[in-house]
Amino acid sequence: MLSYPNRAAALQALVTAISTVTFARPIRVAIDGRTASGKTTLADELSEILVASGREAIRTSIDGFHRPKAERYARGRNSPEGYYYDARDLPAINALLLEPLGPDGSRAYRTASFDLLNDEPIDEEAKMASADAILIVDGTFLQRPELSGNWDLAIFVETTEAVCERRGVERDAQLLGGMDAARQLYATRYQPAYSLYERICAPSLNADAVFNNDDFDRPDLTIKANGRLP
Repeated sequence: MLSYPNRAAALQALVTAISTVTFARPIRVAIDGRTASGKTTLADELSEILVASGREAIRTSIDGFHRPKAERYARGRNSPEGYYYDARDLPAINALLLEPLGPDGSRAYRTASFDLLNDEPIDEEAKMASADAILIVDGTFLQRPELSGNWDLAIFVETTEAVCERRGVERDAQLLGGMDAARQLYATRYQPAYSLYERICAPSLNADAVFNNDDFDRPDLTIKANGRLP
């Protein structure tokens, strides 16, 4: 693990490592971690630095691949098993986003298959990626076995349960009906779902790099010696 004087230095070190990976096709990077660990912010920051350096960055989230509400909540609104097993359309993520950018893929990709607000499928027009593009995707449970073989790199955003709960409750209180309702949902759905994921997939151990985000201004970065990053 390396400590950096500030966030900008840690971000640059991670971008430099990612940029050294080369294929004759796009690179697919997963930004994985607990709910409210800071995945979206990190993915945005990495994409901005890549674009500023002249690389094409395809920036998206798996939130465009939800399943219908009736399926997502079939086990109950607070069910952690429902959040882990039922929230996302994993075959669509593979077929529409990851496989087209992988070996022998067409590079014609889509970033969404479902309109969450209106609870209905969408038929998004495909976009064409350049051969040297870098796909940056944030989301929960990205290293689960149904998806893991289609990532070229996995970056795990490591944050303690307490920090994630505090950040998530503050962020989601208005959306979820207040602070108490948000705390309950984190306690009954999100945190137990992550514990399930951790038991099944050991995401921090299997990632190529771990970005510790407890101290937002001075994160730590560990690039695994046995991973796919140099």
